[in-house]
Amino acid sequence: MTNFLDIEPLTQSAFAPFGDVIEADPATMRFINNGTTERFHALAAAAAAGEGARVIINLFRGQPRAFPYVVGMMERHPFGSQSFSPISGRPFLVVVSEDEDGRPGRPRVFLARGDQGVNYRRNVWHHPLMSLGVVSDFLVVDRDGPGNNLEEFFFDTPYIISEPAL
Repeated sequence: MTNFLDIEPLTQSAFAPFGDVIEADPATMRFINNGTTERFHALAAAAAAGEGARVIINLFRGQPRAFPYVVGMMERHPFGSQSFSPISGRPFLVVVSEDEDGRPGRPRVFLARGDQGVNYRRNVWHHPLMSLGVVSDFLVVDRDGPGNNLEEFFFDTPYIISEPAL
């Protein structure tokens, strides 16, 4: 038996239980550099817990996924947040789940625009990066340091995502 998942638009309110949406928010805007730059301030906060931990910046190059897509696993990072911001300007899918007694519940799927990023909080179940259509680059901010910062869960019954309408 398989379970089909609906794709929702990515909004601050819908994504709030899982983390932050990183996008230009007029409420946070302030001018800097003699008025030549708009700064959208403190859209998300990186977290890195544990002795010797540090926040790092990475470039991830995601290969496009084929649809229908089978969501057979989820992962989470107990010691740090993880953010994904597209620098190729391409939309991507974000798959997250509430924790249910130490395992992911039914996933939710969000379609992120090419001008939106996400910041998963520590310990939030999510699927690995899901590029759409073409190879896409992402600026990723996450934790580096000692300790196992990855937990994976494999579903007995996978979920299916149909091709997103772009």
